[in-house]
Amino acid sequence: MSDKRISTAVIKRLPRYYRYLGELLENDIVRISSNELSQRMGVTASQIRQDLNNFGGFGQQGYGYNVSHLYNEIAKILGLENHYSVIIIGSGNLGQALANYTDFEKRGFVVKGLFDVNPRLVGISVRGMDVQDMDQLKDFVVENNIDIAILTVPKNKAPAIANDLCEWGIRGIWNFAPVDLQINNYDVVVENVHLSESLMTLSYRIKDSE
Repeated sequence: MSDKRISTAVIKRLPRYYRYLGELLENDIVRISSNELSQRMGVTASQIRQDLNNFGGFGQQGYGYNVSHLYNEIAKILGLENHYSVIIIGSGNLGQALANYTDFEKRGFVVKGLFDVNPRLVGISVRGMDVQDMDQLKDFVVENNIDIAILTVPKNKAPAIANDLCEWGIRGIWNFAPVDLQINNYDVVVENVHLSESLMTLSYRIKDSE
């Protein structure tokens, strides 16, 4: 797999497989065929087989997929057997909502700290953590070996904050600021999330269905 470039489309479907397989496990389903999984997910059985074949296949002729085994294998592919320490920079409504989303911890993403420049937010408690001033950010990142930073900051602040984080050894940035961050000089992975674009896509689909 290390010698093969996996397409972005396939990578983006892996979390969906993981989520649906988790639901199957919760319902005590032991095995499933690609056709049955296709009906649940709205992805063709052929696409499912092609996607999974990128990583070895995992299915058995005449049996289908062992749900527990496939669930665990996809977790490994996604790196979910690791535990990641996370900080949230920008502790307004979105930052607090993300901090309160307990499913992150179930997936191994543990929020260690929250930061903001707003004196009205600094010191408030969110899930038992006090929001810290940005002046404390560098020491906290370095001393706690933080892996991932979640940015919910204004557009004009995000690039400079991201650059500092890269210098301090961050491994990944989940960026909710309305700007596409480009990290060129560091081995840091960035995932840009644009909520308004998703909403506009929904708007298009509503209009297209009329």
